[in-house]
Amino acid sequence: MMQTADLGIERMTATAGDIAAINLESARQRSWSRFWRAPEQAGIAEGIVEQEQLTAQFMGDLSAFDRLEMLVTELARAEPESGRASLIAAQVACSTHRFAEARESLGLAVARGVTPDAADRLSLTIDQATGVNLSDVLAARRQRAGRPGHWEERVPLGALLADLGEFDGADRAYVEALRTYPDVSPFAPAWACFQLGVLWGECIPAPQPERAAQWYRTAIEYLPGYVKARVHLAEIYLDQGRTEDARTLLVPALESGDPEVSWRLADLAEAAGDRGESAVHLAAARSGFEALLARHPLAFADHGAEFYLGSGDDPARAFELAQMNVANRPTRRALEQAHAAALAAGEADAADTLRVDAGERWGNAVPLPVTTD
Repeated sequence: MMQTADLGIERMTATAGDIAAINLESARQRSWSRFWRAPEQAGIAEGIVEQEQLTAQFMGDLSAFDRLEMLVTELARAEPESGRASLIAAQVACSTHRFAEARESLGLAVARGVTPDAADRLSLTIDQATGVNLSDVLAARRQRAGRPGHWEERVPLGALLADLGEFDGADRAYVEALRTYPDVSPFAPAWACFQLGVLWGECIPAPQPERAAQWYRTAIEYLPGYVKARVHLAEIYLDQGRTEDARTLLVPALESGDPEVSWRLADLAEAAGDRGESAVHLAAARSGFEALLARHPLAFADHGAEFYLGSGDDPARAFELAQMNVANRPTRRALEQAHAAALAAGEADAADTLRVDAGERWGNAVPLPVTTD
């Protein structure tokens, strides 16, 4: 175990992140080859779902969602009445934030005999993502996280506690997940570190950017190709005036195709006074977001709204996307974003409605300001 500087925990020795990424890509390709030969064979499609989700989450290859849609189509053709196919369809729909569709497919999976634990786990994920039955979800999360050997249950518990404004509890849950992680794969600890970065950099009322930066750096130590961690750390560096450090993080991530990388490179160029380069990156970011929104609108509505509220400079488009997002998942952060977008777009009545809705759903966890004329 290696000491993680200034974070008060020891960092587990893990497989080198670059090697793990190569292994993931090789395994993904082998799984697809096996799937095309025998799509009905148990375990193959399930493995593809995990591998493609890791590829999207960490490597920034968002075309993984298109491949998952193809997987669902082909599996439904091979096993039209199976609970397994329905469960995988629900998992894929959930990963692209089509939660109503995910619930419907999960209901079919249960009716067709999938194991209760698999169904319960996904049902909890959907409820948590949409802000439904949160007291029950919290109780279930605590119970599952308390089971011996189930370290992986502590990360979603931490995410829920953060949404509920219990920031110290969220920190403890994430750190305990890191302390008890038993494997050598770098993906899970990198994810927990990233969540800690988001917690201290974005979730708490008074962000602590240097504390967040330490966690993002640790995530990147685990997994150098972690695109989202690079983007978030680059944002902190840009705010601190460390433009070259930010550029060093972003340029290697550009090949991923994630439009957030182009967006932040545009911000860097603008800060350096190079408006020509900024415009090129900004156009690439806008094109990338719109392409993703055309294929997976619910999955990227929040990211698109954030872009158009910022450098994309289109408050009306931001409000349109934020409304779509909050209708799909009225979580604390979705309501905050929609309220900000309404104000930016000059939609005062809508902003007030969102403020009232946030108070009814989340109470003091979302202290949105009263709109004034």
